[in-house]
Amino acid sequence: MLKQQLQFKLSQKLSPQQIQLMKLIQLPTQAFEQRLKQELEENPALEGGKEEIENDYDSDLDNTTDDFDDSDSINAEDINVDEYLSDDEIPDYRTRTNNYSADDEEKTMPYAAGMSFTQHLISQLNTYRLSDEEREIAEFLVGSVDDSGYIRRSLSDIMDDLAFTQNIYTTEDKIEHVLKLVHQLDPAGVGARNLQECLSIQLHRKTKTQSVELAINIIDHAFDQFTKKHYDKLLQKFDVTELQLKGAIHEIEHLNPKPGGSYAGNNRIVEHIVPDFAIKIVDGELELTLNGRNAPELHVSREYHNMLKSYKDSKDKSSSQKDAVVFIKQKLDAAKWFIEAIKQRQQTLFITMSAIMHYQKEYFLTGDERNLKPMILKDIADEIDMDVSTVSRVANSKYVDTPYGTKLIKEFFSESMKNDQGEDVSTREIKTILETVIEEEDKRKPLTDETLAAILKEKGYPIARRTVAKYREQLDIPVARLRKKM
Repeated sequence: MLKQQLQFKLSQKLSPQQIQLMKLIQLPTQAFEQRLKQELEENPALEGGKEEIENDYDSDLDNTTDDFDDSDSINAEDINVDEYLSDDEIPDYRTRTNNYSADDEEKTMPYAAGMSFTQHLISQLNTYRLSDEEREIAEFLVGSVDDSGYIRRSLSDIMDDLAFTQNIYTTEDKIEHVLKLVHQLDPAGVGARNLQECLSIQLHRKTKTQSVELAINIIDHAFDQFTKKHYDKLLQKFDVTELQLKGAIHEIEHLNPKPGGSYAGNNRIVEHIVPDFAIKIVDGELELTLNGRNAPELHVSREYHNMLKSYKDSKDKSSSQKDAVVFIKQKLDAAKWFIEAIKQRQQTLFITMSAIMHYQKEYFLTGDERNLKPMILKDIADEIDMDVSTVSRVANSKYVDTPYGTKLIKEFFSESMKNDQGEDVSTREIKTILETVIEEEDKRKPLTDETLAAILKEKGYPIARRTVAKYREQLDIPVARLRKKM
C-alpha cells in the first residue's frame, strides 16, 4: 500500500563557497600559497601581480549574484553583460590596499640537495666484497631500515619477503650473516633490531677501556635492570664500585639511540615553519602584523573583459559565442569570489589573532608563561562574535613570531583551575612550575608525585597526586625512579 505524506524540515546547509572559505581560513601560509598557485593555474580569468589601470578598462563584478558553480543551468541570453562592463565606477577589489610590502617576507624557499639515507648506506656496501646473493640481501636489508636507523622486522618476515618479492630463496642464518655486515656500516648502530642491539653495536665499535667493557656487560647481560635504574643490583651483579658504574653509565648516556637521525642527508621531509603572524613590542604596546604572503595582489583578467566587450558589440551572436560567454561568466564569477574570499580570510585571521593577543597581553609583554591566562576557544569566539570552529581553524595549524620565539597559536589555549586564593589560573602555568621543580630536584633522590603535589600545594596550587601524574605525563617526564641518576 502506497502512502503519501507531506513533511516540513528546517535544515541549515553550507554553500560550496562557504565550505571553500573555511578551508582557506584553515590553511597556514605555505599551504595557502600552494592553494593560490593552484587557483591561478586553473582559472585563466584570475591573474596575479599589480594591474595597470587604464581609463577604458573597468570591470565591475560586485553586482553578480549567480552561483558560478551552477554552469549547467546558465543561459547566455540571461546574462547581463553590462554588469561586467560598467564604465561608471572602478570595481571595489581594485581600490583596496593590503598595507603589506611585497618584500615583507622572503617568498623563495631554499631546497637542500644531497644523498638520501638509503643511498648513503648502499654506497658503503660497494666497499665490501659480496656475492650476488649477499649483495641483493644486503640491499634489501638496507631498504628496510627506517628513519631512526632500525630494522623493525623479524628475520622470518624478511626471508618470506625476499622469496615473494625478490625471488631469492635463502635461510635466516644467511640473512643474519649479512645483517652483521650491515651493522658495520656508518652511522654506528644502523640496522639494529632494537635499542639494546643498537647500543651494543656502538659500544663494540669503541676503543676498549674499563668503562666501555663494563658498559658492554651491562647492555648485553643486564639491560632490563639498567633501563629500570636498579643501580644497587648492578653494583652487586658486576661487583664494581659506584665510581666504576658511573663511568660505564657515562659511556652509555653518550650513545645515539637513533643513529638514522644523525645523518644530515636523511630522506625525511624537513618542515619549514613560516610564521603566519608577527607580534612586536613598540613603545610598550603590542603590534600585530599578518605575514605579507597572506595578502597577494590579484585582479581579474583584462583579456576576459575584452572578450565580453567584443561579444556585447557584436551584432550577430553565434551559438559558439554564446557558449563562450557562459564560460567567461563562470570564470569571472570564480575569480571575483576568490578575491573576495582572500579578503575575508585576511580579516578573519587578523581579527582572531588580535583578540588572542589582547586576551594574553600580559604574557606577550613579559614572555613569562606564568602570565598566561586560562583561555578556551569559546572565550575568543564570544569576543569576536564568530563560531568556535572558525577560531579553531585559525589556531590549530598557524604560528606567530613573538619576541620570545615562534609559537604555535593553539599552545596559548588552556583550561583553568582555582588556586588557594580562589583565582582562576591556567593549567599551563601549573605545568611550567611543575617542570621547574623537577629540573631543580636532586637527581640522586628524585621527587615522587606525592611530594610534588605537596610542593605545589605550598606554592598555592592545591592539586591531587593523580593530577600531578597526569600533568607530568603530558610534559613527557618519567616517574621518579626513572629520573634517578648516580
